[in-house]
Amino acid sequence: MWKKKISILCICFMIGVSLISCKKSEKMQDGYYTAEAAEYSHGWKEYVTICVMENQIVSVEYNAKNASGFIKSWDMAYMRNMNSVNGTYPNAYTRAYAAQLFKGQGESSVDMISGASSSGRNFVELSAAVVERAKNGDTSIAVVELDHEE
Repeated sequence: MWKKKISILCICFMIGVSLISCKKSEKMQDGYYTAEAAEYSHGWKEYVTICVMENQIVSVEYNAKNASGFIKSWDMAYMRNMNSVNGTYPNAYTRAYAAQLFKGQGESSVDMISGASSSGRNFVELSAAVVERAKNGDTSIAVVELDHEE
């Protein structure tokens, strides 16, 4: 009789331990994590990189690069053209989106910026992927399929 009760207790304990150990960690692991678009859109591939220390995002970079590695925020001609049409430009909206991720530590929603809502939607997907990598401690680059409808 006691052996049966002890056996049942042991089985319940082992099931409980296995369920707890299967749960993913909600804490972010220290390291650098990157998510990037799977493809170029209009000549640019967007990416988000974060640095995590002690479960806190300590830096965020959101930008795009062309095939040669040139950073979109550095392109002055692109900035002038986009700013005159949309009222914003890459160096402004990438910093604003990155600041939102930093402030919310990956837990809050993103306010879209007028004139950069397509990039905002991409940022939401990329930042979700990069935070998930940080929670799993997976430092490989997450490649994200983005909907590039304009």
